[in-house]
Amino acid sequence: MKNNEHSKFKYFTGNLALFTISNFVSKILVFLLVPFYTNVLSTADYGIADVMQTTLLLLVPALTINMGEAALRFGIDRSDKRNEILSIGLKFVALACIIVAVGSGIGCIFTAPHIKWYLFLFIFLFLTNSIYEFLILFFQGCEKVKIVVCGSVFSTLVLLLSNIYFLLVAKIGLNGYLLSQMLAFSFASVLMLILGHKTMPDIVGLKKHGEGGKEFEKELISYGVPMIAYSTGSWINNAADRYLVSFIKGVAANGVYGVAYKIPAILTVFQRIFAQAWQMSATKSYEDDNSKEFFSQMYTFYNTFMVIGCAFLILIVRLLAFLMFKKDFYEAWQFVPPLLISVAFGAMTGFLGSICLAYKDSKAMGFATGTGAAVNIILNLILIPGYGAMGAAIATAVSYYLMYFMAFIKVSGHVKLDVKLTRDYIAYALLILEALIMVAGDRMGINAKGDYMIGGIIFIVILIMYFCEIKNIIKKLLRHPLEA
Repeated sequence: MKNNEHSKFKYFTGNLALFTISNFVSKILVFLLVPFYTNVLSTADYGIADVMQTTLLLLVPALTINMGEAALRFGIDRSDKRNEILSIGLKFVALACIIVAVGSGIGCIFTAPHIKWYLFLFIFLFLTNSIYEFLILFFQGCEKVKIVVCGSVFSTLVLLLSNIYFLLVAKIGLNGYLLSQMLAFSFASVLMLILGHKTMPDIVGLKKHGEGGKEFEKELISYGVPMIAYSTGSWINNAADRYLVSFIKGVAANGVYGVAYKIPAILTVFQRIFAQAWQMSATKSYEDDNSKEFFSQMYTFYNTFMVIGCAFLILIVRLLAFLMFKKDFYEAWQFVPPLLISVAFGAMTGFLGSICLAYKDSKAMGFATGTGAAVNIILNLILIPGYGAMGAAIATAVSYYLMYFMAFIKVSGHVKLDVKLTRDYIAYALLILEALIMVAGDRMGINAKGDYMIGGIIFIVILIMYFCEIKNIIKKLLRHPLEA
């Protein structure tokens, strides 16, 4: 049993090490560009770019029928079918691109000239992003994590260099910002295909489907279609607030609100690193006899890190905003604490979702995220008119908690997690209290020093609550250090 646990943890930490390299290089460089963007682009420009990127998050998984997720899930336990997974997935990506091109063409008939130009750009943004996202998940499913790392890092380097040229040298503003993304996705996709062909020539080479290929395609579709509700629900929780802020308060207000997400993105970096490695481990481990023990242990480790990370970032939110947000963007700091809480609950929802998807129960997660999305829209419509972007941030936090709660119930139908829920819920309440004090302390009669003093005390209390878990995590990592 111990050897089995050691093997699982070694597999997880090996992938975690590679994804750490990938995400830290990629996200830190992008993170460092935030002051650059907020200095060069106007709030309206940033608002338009944010809406376009947010739309991608909806359309890419929905129109490709989640073929990327299917490639990840089936690629791990159906290694003999990887060539078919690649060709089927690229076929659906191509069909999705045709749909977007036709839809954008029709949209051009009814829109203003400047909107037509952005619709035209969106076609190529969708094309490059959908191929890139599919290949990232496909090679992850093939357990070729080094190719994923190379693609991610190369994409970031191209993005960095092209942004410097287009925004500082050529000075073409928003057009340069979008063109940089297209180039980054394109070059990274080509690199991954080249590396994939060298390491897996029998797989990365489009062939005819073997016998039973159509049946296998139906199997992929039957997995991906129910996940549309899951991906759409996740998108609504991530993005509906930005559309509604733009519609009700204007694109400039959304530009400020959109940049507020850049600080929670720090926590999202760690969440994404863990999630990428965890999804592979969950798929390989769900049928094992000790899966309950392994899942419970990983849940506790993950929740500990997210709660402590969230509490720390809430405490220093004003300092980070001062360093990152220039000019009119500084006021975005006040929306960050509820968005950080959203990331924490979103991370735990993703963890639970990976367990459901390992059991091929995409319908359960579709229901949980769909319900959360519906509540998010209702709360946004109620809160944004009166409270603006803060109402949107609160609505997002509430909907993510609801998703987490329902996902936990759904996972309990597959495996009973042995976790300390009472302690965790006390910690969640402390996070909410800390956020309230940091954002509205002055209105509660607390001065700036008092904000930090009370917030610091709350942070220390949370550390004490999770002391045993922190100690166990350190011991575990020292016993099984990260290794590629």
